Amino acid sequence: MENLFEWKKHQRKRLISARENIPGKTHWKWSQAISGNLMQKLPNPHKMIIGIYCPFRGEYDPRSIARYFIQNGATLALPEIIDKDTPLCFREWSMDTPMKNGAYGIPIPVDTQIVRPDAVIIPMVGFDQRGYRLGYGSGFFDRTLASYQRQPLSLGVAFEIQRLEDTYPQAHDIPMHYVITEAGSFQTKHY
Repeated sequence: MENLFEWKKHQRKRLISARENIPGKTHWKWSQAISGNLMQKLPNPHKMIIGIYCPFRGEYDPRSIARYFIQNGATLALPEIIDKDTPLCFREWSMDTPMKNGAYGIPIPVDTQIVRPDAVIIPMVGFDQRGYRLGYGSGFFDRTLASYQRQPLSLGVAFEIQRLEDTYPQAHDIPMHYVITEAGSFQTKHY
């Protein structure tokens, strides 16, 4: 691809706009379907530490699956950006954890314990059939996954309208183990 930077920039803009314009009822229905598909991939979350996220710009909303995980004995954690060139850290989170605004205005837990997730649910701007994701372009999740000696189970979540034929991954891009959409899920050959 001749100008990959411009292509990715254009795709991000197009896909985020499409996601933000999903009608509320449809977004809720698709989010519920993704939650059901996630439950099938993590049917026994007891004693697991699971990284989730606060939804941003029309992303799949993981709050309903968060309740399921907590009710089934999981510990949840939210990512925090420490510095633009470092991996994310995951802080323990529960429904009653005090929160503050972090980078990009995304809420983060206030002074909770830093944990290492066993599984991470990762939002995707776009994705391809090989499990590579198009993110926002800062590389936080790739840098974070690369920093672990033993990678946590990575579950990329997105809506089918975000599917791309190819994301043109670079050497530093790390594919998801599973991609979960409202239509179902698929395991990548990388897992």
